Amino acid sequence: MDSLGSLSVFVQVAETRSFTAAARVLGVSSSAVGKSVARMEERLGVRLFHRSTRSITLTGEGALFLERSRRILAEVEAAERELTDASATPRGKLRISVPQVRGLLMPVLSDFMRAYPQIELDVDFSDRMVDVIEEGFDAVIRTGKPEDSRLMARHLGHYHLVIVGTPAYFSLHGIPRETAQLSDHACLRHKFCATGKLEAWPLRLESGAAEPTLRSPLVSTTIESLYHVVNEGLGIACLPDYMVNQAVGEGRLQRVLDDHLEHQGSFWMLWPSSRHASAKLRVFIDHMCARLFPTSSVA
Repeated sequence: MDSLGSLSVFVQVAETRSFTAAARVLGVSSSAVGKSVARMEERLGVRLFHRSTRSITLTGEGALFLERSRRILAEVEAAERELTDASATPRGKLRISVPQVRGLLMPVLSDFMRAYPQIELDVDFSDRMVDVIEEGFDAVIRTGKPEDSRLMARHLGHYHLVIVGTPAYFSLHGIPRETAQLSDHACLRHKFCATGKLEAWPLRLESGAAEPTLRSPLVSTTIESLYHVVNEGLGIACLPDYMVNQAVGEGRLQRVLDDHLEHQGSFWMLWPSSRHASAKLRVFIDHMCARLFPTSSVA
């Protein structure tokens, strides 16, 4: 048998602890399995198994060799799948979790559905920190720097938080020129669903200046509800620039205190590092990277 075939025989014997059982799985004779293991031991110059009339157990050297052999066979299997997937049409179910920013994501997801009609999207809209592996997601999109070593990550793009209100609101209540003046305004606030804590506005304060007290007629766990209320002229809100850029460009919303804010956030695509990136997952990752923030300099 060739080297890869011999590795497969060795791993099968190690897992079944039986030449006969391994032969049955591999579809060869017991004697062929025994000869393959013997040739491998002779070539390596070590004994891989302790043999008795009743049992077969791994030696210390055999246990070390088993771990590496499994990795080698897994890499070969992944390479074969990769070549097969390269010529195959991406298809099948893709289970993903994304933040509750439908205005940003849905147009891009709709474009993906049109481009890959044979992929079925199972989308979980949630701002909670899901466990990608334990909950069985193929991929997730989240903000913030990824810290889970079990996951692969790809940067999708940057965004900034900005403070906005309608021209009608500012005409009635005045435009804040300093952060201290925010205390005089109706500040629509976002709170994190998981913790119940208010999201801080990223204000750049002068040395020694106190944090302004923000009067909050509305607190919500979704930023999309804040966007709706701020467009009704009922207050000001600190929202991601991707959410308000069009309204600002059309004059429906107005940005204030840009020089008094310091913030840069990032979106990341995450997926299990132990999982072979199938064709459907690869095209999804590439599509989101190209389309979600097309003008962003992805680092």
